[in-house]
Amino acid sequence: MTGQKFSFIVSGNGKQRLDKFLVDALPDLSRARIQALIKDGFAQVNGQEVTKAGYRLDGGEEISLRLPLPEETTLIAEEIPLDIIFENEDLMLVNKPAGMVVHPSAGHASGTLVHAALAHAPQMEGVGGVHRPGVVHRLDKNTSGLILLAKNDRAHQWLQRQFKDRKVVKIYDALVDGRPPTPKGRVEAPIGRDPSHRQKMAVVPLAKGREANSEYFTEKQYLHHTLLKVHLLTGRTHQIRVHMAFLKTPIVGDTLYGHRHPSLPVKRQFLHAGHLEICLPGDEELSSFDAPLPADLASVLDGLE
Repeated sequence: MTGQKFSFIVSGNGKQRLDKFLVDALPDLSRARIQALIKDGFAQVNGQEVTKAGYRLDGGEEISLRLPLPEETTLIAEEIPLDIIFENEDLMLVNKPAGMVVHPSAGHASGTLVHAALAHAPQMEGVGGVHRPGVVHRLDKNTSGLILLAKNDRAHQWLQRQFKDRKVVKIYDALVDGRPPTPKGRVEAPIGRDPSHRQKMAVVPLAKGREANSEYFTEKQYLHHTLLKVHLLTGRTHQIRVHMAFLKTPIVGDTLYGHRHPSLPVKRQFLHAGHLEICLPGDEELSSFDAPLPADLASVLDGLE
């Protein structure tokens, strides 16, 4: 069985790439998706299969692109309560609790945010891929706070493009041990896989990692701890946790990058994605959203007063 098929005639006589032509002709499909379809043999030019996205068109060719049937998914929606901060026909913004994994992975076959979201919005199934439907960005299991989920492919591409172009403002609340070298500052330190511990990330030379930039601002100074607002300028795995440890001020409760025994009575890292600004699909202005500090972290601050 085959999926939907599209056919076009190339107008004009100027040379252009096959993938660029199909992106313009099918704006609901991302360029990455179209390139993958071409590579997998789903595109034809004048009846002949073409697998190179950069194939040059002269004009007058007949182009066809076939969409394969969607993969079957084994994801089963689960009725798990969600703290939804905002929702419309395109997306939902959830205040994720600590302890909840974003999408299924090894050891987490159920109970994830994706399972809960599918029960709330079944139309998300298959959006952006069958294994991680709706997922635009992620939070660590033990990091709480704001996370976006797309309900349709158009919104998924819109939101992903903003993250890729670094137009999204993400600010986290973080309590660290000690105090950073300056009350506010910027960390520019590439991050890659820790060569001696494959489950960890680390600050590495740029040639062995990826650019990673964070800004921090002191919110409140305590005797032995500092409450920070951390603005992510890039989105690398464990970025804030790695950068704070790099400054010798690890996040309280982070036993992977900080102290093995937490300096305060907290059962997870003190990290909360509390503020997010993004242009909603179709908008030109940023929308701003906030999620209050959860009770477990708020009680830690109360104990420091």
